[in-house]
Amino acid sequence: MTTPQIWFLTGSQDLYGPETLQQVAEQSQRVAATLDGAAAVPVEVVWKPVLKDSAAIRAAMGAANEDATCIGVVTWMHTFSPAKMWIAGLDALRKPLLHLHTQADAALPWATIDMDFMNLNQAAHGDREFGFALTRLKVPRTTVSGHASNPAVQARVGGWARAALGVAEARTLKLARFGDNMRNVAVTEGDKVEAELRVGVSVNTYGVNDLVDVVAQVTDAQIDALVAEYLDSYVVAEDLRPGGDRHDSVREAARIEAGLRAFLVDGGFRAFTSNFEDLGALRQLPGLAVQRLMADGYGFGGEGDWKTSALLRILKVVGGDRPGGTSFMEDYTYDLSAETPKILGAHMLEVCPSIAGEKPKLEVHPLSIGGREDPARLVFTAASAPGVVVGWADLGDRFRWVANEIDVVQPTEALPKLPVAHAVWEPKPDFATSTEGWLTAGAPHHTVLSTQVTTDELTVLAEAFSTELVVIDEATTRRGLAQELRWSAAYHRLANGV
Repeated sequence: MTTPQIWFLTGSQDLYGPETLQQVAEQSQRVAATLDGAAAVPVEVVWKPVLKDSAAIRAAMGAANEDATCIGVVTWMHTFSPAKMWIAGLDALRKPLLHLHTQADAALPWATIDMDFMNLNQAAHGDREFGFALTRLKVPRTTVSGHASNPAVQARVGGWARAALGVAEARTLKLARFGDNMRNVAVTEGDKVEAELRVGVSVNTYGVNDLVDVVAQVTDAQIDALVAEYLDSYVVAEDLRPGGDRHDSVREAARIEAGLRAFLVDGGFRAFTSNFEDLGALRQLPGLAVQRLMADGYGFGGEGDWKTSALLRILKVVGGDRPGGTSFMEDYTYDLSAETPKILGAHMLEVCPSIAGEKPKLEVHPLSIGGREDPARLVFTAASAPGVVVGWADLGDRFRWVANEIDVVQPTEALPKLPVAHAVWEPKPDFATSTEGWLTAGAPHHTVLSTQVTTDELTVLAEAFSTELVVIDEATTRRGLAQELRWSAAYHRLANGV
């Protein structure tokens, strides 16, 4: 998708005559242009002709569904647009919807207001009628109130647009699994058919030696080019450089990266998994290759965890060009001695350098699992920033996402002997409430850590995918979360007809 668009749809009717409708069109074009010119809105906002009857509305929604560049629609009831006209169109819409509750001008011209002005400027009236229709039809949507020139409004519209980009990505996402899940692990399992039906991701499994065959075709010239890129991009020890004792490990990592990248590109895959228990004839567990592919936007999950891989790809699209990064992550261990306890997260090798706080170091170390040669990997500490960790679990009757707002911080002390990339964070509202809530919710140990994505955008995504979202944040209490989980379980079972 090279030119993603949001369509701006304005509601009115023929009651007020052509002169009023001309003013409606002019004013709605102005509002759309304001949003289109806002730096916080990352996609093009395209104004569409004013909608005045049911047939036109149904046609506009159908066109939005079929247009691959349209990722969602913004609706505004400029004047009074009777909501029965919208029923067929809203029922047909399959793209995300934002209901913008605004008006043409922020200030009222008090001294000159007459009934002509009142008839023209009655979004306060029309949007309430429209809001009822949305609720009556159970249409998932985001509602944003305020003038389009307000930076806070623009930021919220922009966040929704980013989430809509994530929805569009999910509905065309192909994921390659190399091998199966890690043996005897429960939480990485899940219903792939339901995921494709509800989210859109298509999960496809390949034997690892299908990848090995492609890796074997990589040329020395391709390897040389990648090694030169490594030397230019990272801090590299002398023994890993050309002529060094361990340079062959770096060349093998480059061979795996070139082959893996070619496999994904040729197959149209934008996410993938690996499993250290199922490496076939690969000489190394892919580490450096996975890190660099994640940095380029690919989704990844370790041990066959396709749910986390898909979620990572979706959230990378949502985060886009925002400052910060988004990475595969796993909770490992805790610092409980500090006044504010901290969580140390890492993985065997696969943490995305988009979250790095310094120039990564390219290193080669033994790996105690996998039974292969010592693999290359990038080592770094994540940059300090506010963020969120998100996990995706399959509870059998529904999918559940659990999100914990966090602050990524620096380690209490240096970690000179930890040979993997890592992040340290302080969870909200506090360590005990966060971890107890996470465990009670049945959230997984594999997560996506992002300093680019917010819980507002996660909310839009979860609603679009009809997926439960549990948020642990500054306002969370043990009792409140327990009640939320009980009520949420009842709601989702009723909503899904279980």
